[in-house]
Amino acid sequence: MQEEHDFSRGSIPRNILSLALPMTAAQLINVLYSVVDRIYLGQLPGHLALTGLGLTMPIVSIVMGFANLCGTGGAPLCSIHRGKGEMEEAERVMGNAFTLLLLFGAVITGAFLLLKRPLLYLFGASDATYPYAEAYMTIYLLGTVLVMIGLGMNPFITSQGFGKIGMMTVGLGAIINIILDPILIFAAGMGVQGAALATVIAQGCSAAWVLGFLTSQRAVLRLRLKNMALRAVRVKAIVTLGLSGFFMNLTNSLVQVVCNATLQFYGGDLYVGIMTIINSLREVFFMPVQGLTNGAQPVTGYNYGAGAYERVRTSIRFSVAVTVGYAAAFWVVAMLFPGALIRIFNQEPEVIAAGVPALRIYFCLFIPMSLQMAGQGVFVSLGRSRQAIFFSLLRKAIINAPLTVLLPIWMGTTGVFVAEAASQLIGGMSCILTMYATVYRPLGQSGSAHAEGLE
Repeated sequence: MQEEHDFSRGSIPRNILSLALPMTAAQLINVLYSVVDRIYLGQLPGHLALTGLGLTMPIVSIVMGFANLCGTGGAPLCSIHRGKGEMEEAERVMGNAFTLLLLFGAVITGAFLLLKRPLLYLFGASDATYPYAEAYMTIYLLGTVLVMIGLGMNPFITSQGFGKIGMMTVGLGAIINIILDPILIFAAGMGVQGAALATVIAQGCSAAWVLGFLTSQRAVLRLRLKNMALRAVRVKAIVTLGLSGFFMNLTNSLVQVVCNATLQFYGGDLYVGIMTIINSLREVFFMPVQGLTNGAQPVTGYNYGAGAYERVRTSIRFSVAVTVGYAAAFWVVAMLFPGALIRIFNQEPEVIAAGVPALRIYFCLFIPMSLQMAGQGVFVSLGRSRQAIFFSLLRKAIINAPLTVLLPIWMGTTGVFVAEAASQLIGGMSCILTMYATVYRPLGQSGSAHAEGLE
């Protein structure tokens, strides 16, 4: 079993694709949890239900952020320890990550349930949209622990080389979600509450699947009770590396809040609804990029731990090239067919008329944005937490959020979408150039001293 999942052998592209293809499919399926909800709710009369659901997206991003804190923090460490042959330590890392997920999930549930009303109004709710947002948020939060286990522990399956099993984790949940959505939303007449309940039930099934596999004998690394006791050094390593994914989701949540509040001020509920549609499309088309970078991380980290630095460089070249190629294909679709993309969610003429120019501006620099994901994926896979955290903060918190507030003073609602495009260009180019100068080139220089300088 260990040799079967040894990434130091065979073709690097083949190793990456064996994980990335099922992970990409898994990421796309995972998006269906929320996007399918929005498609169904968008068919209800008006756009208030869809807008209300969009107001809960910052909460969903925060929940995913804490799941990433444990999953994207612990899984790369497991890959590095496996590469070094330290199997027991790899299992301890996974056990500690699971305990952290349980603790974070409990705290998030209690805190957000207490603060949901002021938070939703802060996020841009109006008296008309608050009831929809509150109904969805309450049920979703009650299933937070299940959501976090499914999202946070699945990377530990993929990092062991079981890409198809990881895909089945979210595939199971997505199928259940798609089946339950029309039943609960329309047949049972539950509306947004039905959408939330379908999502929670689906994520609960995914969580059960993950735990069933990680405690079985099929897993290379098994989740054991003895490894769940937290140790400060191990927790620090997980959290430090996971802060990149955490800040990516946290800053994404911050920008969603700022965008919704700004759009509510300058454009009202209509533009908050349009941003909900654009964010939904971004999630769908962004997931393959994330699937590819996540699929490359176990291969890159394993070979780095094993000292196979030229294989690490090959992994970097391949993942960046495929990422850019995919991003270019999506960019063409977004620029040529914006109206068709918007109609998937809502067919009201006013939504389409205002949404088409907004969508084109928002996605006009998607290709540089994909370079940031590729660069950050390399930093995370090599355990370089400081660089990964910095670039997570740079694009959203340092560039995007301030511009979202400032540009609309002169440009109105258009300024919100211009701010996103500007942050994609600056953040993406800064990240990829830094990765090239500090990681890719040094790894190509002979001698262990250069490799040690990457630690």
